[in-house]
Amino acid sequence: MRQILLVTDGCSNVGVSPVVAAAQAHAVGITVNVVGIVDQGELVEFGTTEIEEIARAGGGLSRLSHTRQLSQTVQMLTRKTVVQTIQHAVHRELKQVLGASSIEELPPEKRGEVVRVIDELSETSRLQVALLIDASASMKPKLHAVEEAIRDLALSLRSRQGGSELSVFHFPGSAYGEDCRMDLDWTTDIGGVNAIFPRLQMRGTTPTGPAILHVIDFYQKADYGNRKNDETDGMMSDYVV
Repeated sequence: MRQILLVTDGCSNVGVSPVVAAAQAHAVGITVNVVGIVDQGELVEFGTTEIEEIARAGGGLSRLSHTRQLSQTVQMLTRKTVVQTIQHAVHRELKQVLGASSIEELPPEKRGEVVRVIDELSETSRLQVALLIDASASMKPKLHAVEEAIRDLALSLRSRQGGSELSVFHFPGSAYGEDCRMDLDWTTDIGGVNAIFPRLQMRGTTPTGPAILHVIDFYQKADYGNRKNDETDGMMSDYVV
């Protein structure tokens, strides 16, 4: 299961619409979740609407959080989306196999078994989370809360029974027009997560849409590389005696 977890406190103002970008992510099997950081009513109505629309277009969930609650919100949203993704898959199977459109339509004994399977898959399924951090100027006072949230999310993913990987990106990428930059490639190493914070500089505009497209491209290049490696391994095996 592949996710983009966007952490932002405001409205995008550069490049393609983040709602359009989130829809593109969802179309290629990447769920987009959004955490909006609000303190003292500073997130305007337009920003709240945009956050909800990004998550809806990305097939994910959105939550508003104060900085002191950010860590719990990030973990909760990640786990809840995993369960939701599995539930949708189970519902599709139920409809095809049993003709039931929801778990509630099943007899009690079968319903309990399906719920047990969903819980087990939620904990054991392989999960990749690309964390996308809004590093525009208005986020500077919230950097400490973001640091804690990333560390706790890494710990949470590491404690799962299934394989879990975390990558980290921030936007804007630099003062020279770079929309997004990768801070950390796929890892399960919490020490690697801690190393990114000194490099984060909160400044500039908010190119949320281009940043989402950047992470989609990252996912797709990784998929292509994995396919090429599989093909190479297959070719080599043909010549091994």
